[in-house]
Amino acid sequence: MRRPALYSSSRRSPATGGPVLEDGRPAVQAEPISHLAPAPGIADATAQPAPSRLRRGLRLVRRGVTPALLLCALVVGGVALWRPVPPRLTQDDVDAAVKHTLERVVLPSAAARAAAKVGPAVVRVTAYGKEDRKKNGKYKEKEPGEIERGIGTGVVIVDKGVILTNLHVVAGADHIRVTFFDGLEATASVTGVQPDQDLAVLQAHQIPDDLEAATLRSTADLRPGDEVVAIGFPFGIGPSVSSGVVSGLKRGFVSPEGKTQLRNLIQFDAAANPGNSGGPLVTMDGEVVGIVTAILNPTQSRTFLGIGFAVPIENAAAAAGMPPF
Repeated sequence: MRRPALYSSSRRSPATGGPVLEDGRPAVQAEPISHLAPAPGIADATAQPAPSRLRRGLRLVRRGVTPALLLCALVVGGVALWRPVPPRLTQDDVDAAVKHTLERVVLPSAAARAAAKVGPAVVRVTAYGKEDRKKNGKYKEKEPGEIERGIGTGVVIVDKGVILTNLHVVAGADHIRVTFFDGLEATASVTGVQPDQDLAVLQAHQIPDDLEAATLRSTADLRPGDEVVAIGFPFGIGPSVSSGVVSGLKRGFVSPEGKTQLRNLIQFDAAANPGNSGGPLVTMDGEVVGIVTAILNPTQSRTFLGIGFAVPIENAAAAAGMPPF
């Protein structure tokens, strides 16, 4: 026997218009949600929806908050819009600014820059000894004790206090003192000599904390006409700077007494006088290419007439035991 279906979605009760069973009886219908009793505590929520953001905004407007904020926003925005836009720089503007600066600001010369670069490595060298005077056929020491026997120049080539100078500056000295760029005065000793180049190597016994060594440069590309600077203590005055050019290369020199013969020298015309001996000959890059050694003067005045000589730095570095370039 066939079982009737429990529900039918197509037939409705003629009396009520609702769904009916197969046997004609009306089906039980669920009550709509609106007919159910509201849960305790949420009756108001279902009856009255929560205020929207628009309503809260309207309340703020009524209280006068939003107009103030709006006014501030308008002021800030207006300032931003009215701010003038800086003009775009062109190459002509840049060139004009550079030209204006160059016309108003005086830049240091190439010689001044070179001297400033090597200056901290230049030292004053003073040799001390005892002066003897002949009296009654005998030599007697002059009182009191030691005196200056000579003043020259040196250049620091190693920041541990290794200094190059001329041998004739320190020859025969009882003791040697060097004065650094910051005024520090220290004793020094001779650690090496090269008589055929009139060179001596000194070691200072005390050095400044920030001592800088000079930069050495090969003479391989040096040419007559190249600008150079001589730095030293002529007649004890200094440090003094003079500038000139390389006058020639591979020159020879014989001392007035004929005792010293030097070869392969750099000839230059930057002013040099007694006291410049042992000082650096420097390029415009501030690099040392030679050690000032002699001046040529056929008279007895021993002053500069326009021809000076320097030992190439390759020879000078070899005297200090440094490797060649």
